[in-house]
Amino acid sequence: MDLLKEDQVFTDDERYMWRCLELAIQGAGQVAPNPMVGAVLVHQGRIIGEGYHRQFGGPHAEVNCLRAVPAQYRHLISQSTLYVNLEPCAHYGKTPPCADLIVSYHIPRVVIGQVDPFPEVQGRGIARLQQAGVQVQVGVLEKRCGWVNRRFFTFHQHHRPYVILKWAQSRDGYLAPPNRERVEISHPYTRYWVHRWRAEEAAILVGARTALYDNPRLNNRYYMVTQPSSSASDTRRSVRIIIDPHLRVPAGHHIFDQRMPTWIFNFLESRQEGHTHWIRLQQDTSVVEQVLAYAYANQLQSLIVEGGATTLGHFMEAGLWDEARVIYSSTLLGDGLPAPVLQHAQLLDEKHCGTDRICWYQRMQPQG
Repeated sequence: MDLLKEDQVFTDDERYMWRCLELAIQGAGQVAPNPMVGAVLVHQGRIIGEGYHRQFGGPHAEVNCLRAVPAQYRHLISQSTLYVNLEPCAHYGKTPPCADLIVSYHIPRVVIGQVDPFPEVQGRGIARLQQAGVQVQVGVLEKRCGWVNRRFFTFHQHHRPYVILKWAQSRDGYLAPPNRERVEISHPYTRYWVHRWRAEEAAILVGARTALYDNPRLNNRYYMVTQPSSSASDTRRSVRIIIDPHLRVPAGHHIFDQRMPTWIFNFLESRQEGHTHWIRLQQDTSVVEQVLAYAYANQLQSLIVEGGATTLGHFMEAGLWDEARVIYSSTLLGDGLPAPVLQHAQLLDEKHCGTDRICWYQRMQPQG
């Protein structure tokens, strides 16, 4: 879904916070498990520095923003306002605290989109700034800031990954023909979107039937990550997850090519071979809940469920999904495997891609 779709009139603070969000989303797929953060430094209505968190383990947005200020404007830093969409950190992690950095530059005013839910921050950064006499304003474009970092917030507040459901269906409502033969329902241009989505999430999940009949690679081949420090190996960081209770998928299928970390959830065994892990499930506990608990324990903030119908249905029945992305194709199948039916969903956005229509939905909490 495109963040840059807005027709409201912004205040100055909102306008600069919007720029923070434009910058922040450039770190998608590169910064997890950290949040996506952008920062903008403004002096008397003019931006003199901006930056964003580019890669996990690298400098935070505030650092990149202050480093970007040209030499001829550096004397203006102590007279400027810093905008940042998420509360600056106040603890030592892979980098020093950004709150201390801001104080050291004597920046008089900081505008923050949202308080950080991470327990080691959660108000401490704001308190550190206020104790140093910095004027702090919190809550500018708060809902939009929350949307940008919905994966990060879900992970820390609900102790599970953010779950996205995705499928393509024919114009008459089918996922596949009756014989399960692999058929490209969606337009070739839509593959760009699907592979972009894969690049942005921590894991890609399918059920045994999809892995068995479609023999997918579950990787990103069509979307180029454009970070300056990226390489081809950066696209391999997503984890492939297959729910295969009885280990039906044969060893010659693409998921066993050792090119990506791969988790096979099953009822039979636990073992490891190269990058492939077999994880044994308890049969008397929800499979979906066990998968999400294991993903959370291994720091995966998000996963995209790409099928099939049964697996998508299990996530829906458990109410353990946050967003759905449905590709409505112009192709007619006439008969076949029915597509899932979304319930308690709100349409957020839609786009046309070739002959397809892509719709983004958000899960709504059922009333009562």
